[in-house]
Amino acid sequence: MSRSRYRIFETEFPYFCTCTIVGWLPVFTRREAVQIVFDSWKYLQQERQFQIFGYVILENHLHLIAKAPDLPDVLHRFKSYTAREIIELLKRRSARVLLSQLKHHKLRHKTDSEYQVWQEGSHPEQIQGDEMMWQKLGYVQNNPVERGYVDDPLHWRYSSARNYARQPGLIDVMTTWM
Repeated sequence: MSRSRYRIFETEFPYFCTCTIVGWLPVFTRREAVQIVFDSWKYLQQERQFQIFGYVILENHLHLIAKAPDLPDVLHRFKSYTAREIIELLKRRSARVLLSQLKHHKLRHKTDSEYQVWQEGSHPEQIQGDEMMWQKLGYVQNNPVERGYVDDPLHWRYSSARNYARQPGLIDVMTTWM
């Protein structure tokens, strides 16, 4: 087996991951869709020793710094559960155009579903020390600022920036990692 820089080998370290919606479609413009992500993360925190160190959710992708004893399995469960729930939400909301796009972007070898929500992979990068952790946290939390959505990272609702500013966040975040 060849080593790749985008593989999870040592699960005692946190990893920076990116999960992207197929076709960069704007799925997370609906609060209910974002809540599906948070509900999944809360469950995984309780049941799978999933620790979140930082995150941001934008309209078509999310960045996450996390660790778990079996992070590949946790990420698989996260994507599988959220995909099913997001599709059900879109069906309930009669979001025909978005469902049609999720169907169009589905890869041919994905035969277990009519739709595909997530792109394959998450490009995990092992966090190899404090400097890298701070660099990735800065990238994650400033992503909405760089995109011009807000002027201050604390103003982006779906981010761990508030947790690090000792303000109430939307989900528990580990702000210490040593």
